[in-house]
Amino acid sequence: MLVILVVAGAAVLVVRWLADHWWVVVTAVVFAGLGGAGWLYRSRQRARWEEVRSRGLRYALAQLDGLHHQEFEQAVRELMRRDGCPDSARVGGRGDLGADVKATDPFGRRWVIQCKHRRDGDRGSAVGTPDLQVLNGTARPVHRADVAVMVTNGRITGPARDFAKQQRLHVVDRRLLATWAAGSQPLWELLRALPPPRGRSALS
Repeated sequence: MLVILVVAGAAVLVVRWLADHWWVVVTAVVFAGLGGAGWLYRSRQRARWEEVRSRGLRYALAQLDGLHHQEFEQAVRELMRRDGCPDSARVGGRGDLGADVKATDPFGRRWVIQCKHRRDGDRGSAVGTPDLQVLNGTARPVHRADVAVMVTNGRITGPARDFAKQQRLHVVDRRLLATWAAGSQPLWELLRALPPPRGRSALS
């Protein structure tokens, strides 16, 4: 009987304290809700990617090598769409100012991609520093890119890689393109040092 009275008295004290400090309860509920929403969002993103990958578009390097340069740009656009960027668009052409494909990823980041197709693959001419300089000069100031990327089915010179690292540009060479096009992971999981998410994209 004494134990019951003690427990009941403690419960009354807790209820009174919570009534006087209601904001503690509200804060706890808000944080729990935010944590649950974040977990749910991440779970849905993983599930969505698995669904996309299971039915997803895939390219072999031989297929990409055989494309016209405009078709190569279309292929890159489709790969971005496959990865969850429904607004991905090919904008390459005369006067494209260094942007062949633009897209917004599921985390709200704006991607600007320049494509360099080599019909001879890694035996063709390598992408050099001047190509990266064009991308660097327009991707952020003109196209408002969060992520600026050079994609090629060929090679990228050492100096061009150094320049890209210095200027926070990203390069996708033949080896990395093969992994991405095979559908193993979305591009943002294959690249390093990406800017943080802006938040969930309204397009995702």
